[in-house]
Amino acid sequence: MLDTLLRGKPAVVWYGDDFTGATDTLATVAQAGLRSLLFLEVPTEAQRAQAGPLQAIGIAGAARSLAPAAMAEVLAPVAQFMAASGAPLLHYKCCSTFDSAPHVGSIGAAVTALRKVAGASPAVIVGGQPNIGRFCAFGNLFAQAGPGGAVHRIDRHPTMRQHPVTPMDEADLRLHLAKQRLADIRLLSTRQLELAGADTDVLLRWMQAQEGASPVPDALLIDLVHEAQLPQIGALLWARAQQAPLLAVGPSGVEQCLIAGWRQLGLLGEVPAAEPLAPAQGPVLVLVGSLSPVSSQQIAASQQFDKREVDVGRLLAEEGYLSACAAQLAQGLLQGRPMLAHTSRPDQTLDAATTAAVAQRSAQLLAETLRLMAAQGQPLKRLGIAGGDTSSLATQALGLWGLAFHSTLAPGVTMSVARSDDARIDGLELMLKGGQMGDAQLFDRLVKGAG
Repeated sequence: MLDTLLRGKPAVVWYGDDFTGATDTLATVAQAGLRSLLFLEVPTEAQRAQAGPLQAIGIAGAARSLAPAAMAEVLAPVAQFMAASGAPLLHYKCCSTFDSAPHVGSIGAAVTALRKVAGASPAVIVGGQPNIGRFCAFGNLFAQAGPGGAVHRIDRHPTMRQHPVTPMDEADLRLHLAKQRLADIRLLSTRQLELAGADTDVLLRWMQAQEGASPVPDALLIDLVHEAQLPQIGALLWARAQQAPLLAVGPSGVEQCLIAGWRQLGLLGEVPAAEPLAPAQGPVLVLVGSLSPVSSQQIAASQQFDKREVDVGRLLAEEGYLSACAAQLAQGLLQGRPMLAHTSRPDQTLDAATTAAVAQRSAQLLAETLRLMAAQGQPLKRLGIAGGDTSSLATQALGLWGLAFHSTLAPGVTMSVARSDDARIDGLELMLKGGQMGDAQLFDRLVKGAG
């Protein structure tokens, strides 16, 4: 029934501000049975034709690591593509922790760049994603500290409050985003959702009243505390999107709401679960650029890998160090050993520029390792990358144009299949994950499989 309603157009087009988050959204829509593909830049006509009819289209980017001027430049063609797609819902997919700042990864700058896709209407921000421990209550964001960990207000979260580039020092998303040029944000609170119940019209009238205000607010923030609210919010978003294109902001909770709403409305049925990841047929490489405690635990717990620490200082300063590391990794892989490379923790706090430089050099290290493998006639078949910025830059360095969904290794961690014009890379099985995602045994499942 959804196809009949869409009349050949996609239901949703999303842009992920980093590659790990973009693949989580891909998993969300693909597992719901939507025909979907994640492109690594605005697709060409040939790539769209090769992908076939799609109900959900993603574009992966690296906006969260960019300054506002650079964000405006990279998002301009995205806005044009979104507007031309005919999709009723257009989604700027940000990190579920909303970590961003006025000078880098500004969500306000993204809304400014994409606002024209929804006319003069305010953006709608969905504040949570319960399945990965992200909750928004009365405008304040809370996040779980790793799988099974305690839930903290985001400004007291042990990792996010001291993020090296975008530390989260404010839990109220209205105040946090006001620093990023979204000065007027109206809240649809969890209490309002509770009082409205299943009456979507009540919520829709509230939304329309805000849109008709003078001046029009910059955004509307919707609380999301528990999964029972997903269909309620999804029905609201879809009802509003049927009237005019809607720009949504937030994590994959946006698509989770839509899917739950469609099912409640009878527009989408249940689909069989995807086949789990099979054991690797050949050596596996994992590159960890994240310094989060969760990633550290995953490195320590992995038993399947030959581990190599990459010295950050030498990687940035020494000519030839990158090539030597790549040769060492390739040698181990060619001998059939799973290899795990992880950047060292620096002695001093990293600033934004240095963090970006490390991610860029790590991406080059990965690309060089894969080049050495291909040159020996043994292209790598399975790869894992941990760290948001590292994943984005490394994937760009591989020369891919798209990712198709394969399976889910953990909540928020997706296994994808690479699409490339290079036959040596096309079909590569690729895991991208943010630093906070996955259990301690995640990396080992890349070798042993998840069955």
